[in-house]
Amino acid sequence: MEMKITLVPGDGIGPDIVHEAVRVLDKIAEVYGHSISYKTIDAGGISIDKYKVPLTDDALETAKASDAVLLGAVGGPKWDHVEGKLRPEKALLGLRSGLGLFCNFRPAVIYPELADASPLKTSVIKDGIDLLVVRELTGGIYFGERGRSDDGRTAWDTMKYSDAEIERIAKKAFEAARVRRHHVTLVDKANVLESSRLWREVVSEVAKSYSDVSLDFMYVDNASMQLVRDPGHFDVLLTENMFGDILSDEASMITGSIGMLASASLRNDSFGMYEPIHGSAPDIAGMNIANPIATILSAAMMLRYSFALTKEADAIENAVKKALSDGVRTKDIAAGGDFVGTDECGSEILRRLV
Repeated sequence: MEMKITLVPGDGIGPDIVHEAVRVLDKIAEVYGHSISYKTIDAGGISIDKYKVPLTDDALETAKASDAVLLGAVGGPKWDHVEGKLRPEKALLGLRSGLGLFCNFRPAVIYPELADASPLKTSVIKDGIDLLVVRELTGGIYFGERGRSDDGRTAWDTMKYSDAEIERIAKKAFEAARVRRHHVTLVDKANVLESSRLWREVVSEVAKSYSDVSLDFMYVDNASMQLVRDPGHFDVLLTENMFGDILSDEASMITGSIGMLASASLRNDSFGMYEPIHGSAPDIAGMNIANPIATILSAAMMLRYSFALTKEADAIENAVKKALSDGVRTKDIAAGGDFVGTDECGSEILRRLV
């Protein structure tokens, strides 16, 4: 297979971790007989420094012309003085909206070797955690009508969804559940919100086409409690934009290892943008101590969702698991013991690719 990938190293540790992910992708291409071509674009703070904007039109067009995008991280204190519409983080919104990415997949996994890092009791995570938050990205209260009264003392934000918006992401969630544990939980506030009641209606209708997947419902306040009380209940957790924003961050923190977690932003076809959920960590940029595993796992998600290369994605994920099982640790997960650098971590994962 020929793959065209746009790389967005970004700021801080972004170039360091993207470099390791590219090494892994190149090894996969070599072992499995694929061809990969890369184009690199600037986005975030580095683009502000060069072009006075967080994302140029040319950069977006390059991304559009590719099959998938791999992003490192953007932002940092250097650009805190920049006005809101030109902040580095606007590059992410520009890419998501410009590329039509409406669906966010964020897996939360606790690896047995790192279970001690979780803030949850061992009794709660004894069977492990492996859940997937599916968040709608382009609708809801973040994109609804908003405003203030003339005197500035009253403000409003509108949560709005159409049945088409709900249907398309519900299908993504059910398709994901089919290759996992066949269980979708819709998280909403249907006892209060009319938009949530529409979500229940539409998702229930979509579920009829997925008889092999079970569906249950949970109010968002209860879901936030169950994530820390019984995270094993969840397989695929489907929700709207704001609830997903909050719950995906909660889910990531219960794993205790934010440097390990990948994500994917998708649209209706096979195109996607893949990135670690952590920030740019400019204080350790170029020091060879950043953890590249989340970015490497993001590359595995790319192979799985954009290129349907399940065997290759499994190979990367298994190589990461083997490295962890063999005691490979970067500084952030070393718990005071010996640790390897960014490049050595990448090399250890490369050694275990089969």
